[in-house]
Amino acid sequence: MGSVPRFLLFPYRVIQPPGDVIATEGETVTLGCTFETSDPGPTLFWYKQDGNNSPKFILSRIQRDEGNTADKFKKRFSSTVNSTSKSVPLKIQKLQLSDSAVYYFTITNYYCLKSSI
Repeated sequence: MGSVPRFLLFPYRVIQPPGDVIATEGETVTLGCTFETSDPGPTLFWYKQDGNNSPKFILSRIQRDEGNTADKFKKRFSSTVNSTSKSVPLKIQKLQLSDSAVYYFTITNYYCLKSSI
C-alpha cells in the first residue's frame, strides 16, 4: 500500500481597492486587501512587482502576524491578519522611492491530505 496525496480545494475571492496610492518619501502607507474563503486556515501572501521584473515575495501570513517575511522586507513591511474583517493590510514604513511598484495579494486555496490506498 502506498500514499497518494489528495487535495481539497476551497473557493476564494480577493478584493484589492483599485487605483494608485500616492504618498511622500518617509511616510507610512497601508495597502488594503480583503478576502473571502471557506478555507478554515488559509495562507495569505503579498508580492511586489516593479517594472517588467517577476513578482518578489514580501511576506506570508497564516493568522494574525504569524508567518514569514523575506529578509529584504523585514524592517519596513508588515501585515497582520484580521480574521473578523477578513483583511490583510500591508503596512510599509519609511517609504522610499524604490517602493514604487505594483503590489499583489493572493491566497492559497487548498490543503494537501495524505491518504493510503
